[in-house]
Amino acid sequence: MSSLLSADLPGCCSPPERLPPPAAEAETLALLHCRFDPALVSFERDALRLGALPPDNIRRAVAKRQAEYLAGRLCAREALRQLSGTAAVPGHRTTDRGPAWPSGWVGAITHSHGWAAAVVGSARDYLGLGLDVETLLEPAKALRLADQILTPAESERLQLLDERQQAFAITLAFSAKESLFKALHPQVGQMFFFQDAEILGTDPGGTFDIRLLIELSPRWSAGTSLRGHYRLDEERRLLTLIAVRR
Repeated sequence: MSSLLSADLPGCCSPPERLPPPAAEAETLALLHCRFDPALVSFERDALRLGALPPDNIRRAVAKRQAEYLAGRLCAREALRQLSGTAAVPGHRTTDRGPAWPSGWVGAITHSHGWAAAVVGSARDYLGLGLDVETLLEPAKALRLADQILTPAESERLQLLDERQQAFAITLAFSAKESLFKALHPQVGQMFFFQDAEILGTDPGGTFDIRLLIELSPRWSAGTSLRGHYRLDEERRLLTLIAVRR
């Protein structure tokens, strides 16, 4: 459990709790999660408690978006507190409104259906981090979205699976590619899309391999592959993490 004081806690959020990072990253990453309820948002008060200076688009947003913002930044603040000893709320990149992490740190934030998480690591250890959560898609919806998410090779492998396995594979591909974007986009400053990367394989133990199909930079050329991690919880939340080591 977090040692967070109630005076520091936005009223719409539960206290952040630690999730165990993958074993290979356990000593160098902080991964925090919390729940949030948009019906409990009192935005100006909650932002003050958080110590955040939200941008105008969040101030004008609906309660759901405000709660997502507060919960994600809360988890990020507590992850930074655990690693650095200093609670800091990430600012905002002007290019894409993504989180702007304090100097010397990298991280990622994700949220879905009343649940948020953030991961943080030292820039000495990591070039970038990507984190994404998705609710496991129902088979019919997954198959409707498959052409937007999967490459031809991924679609071909899908035919070998039953309906339940197909839904998991499509959800995992979606989430893994979102995590890949979050990990690499701040480095390369270039947009890329679902068809620009593909899953090479997964392991029941919670890992997957993903490969770029386009060149993003000399460092990130077509054919470059990365290993990621996933976990599916009892509430059908699928969380993916890509940690790009230096």
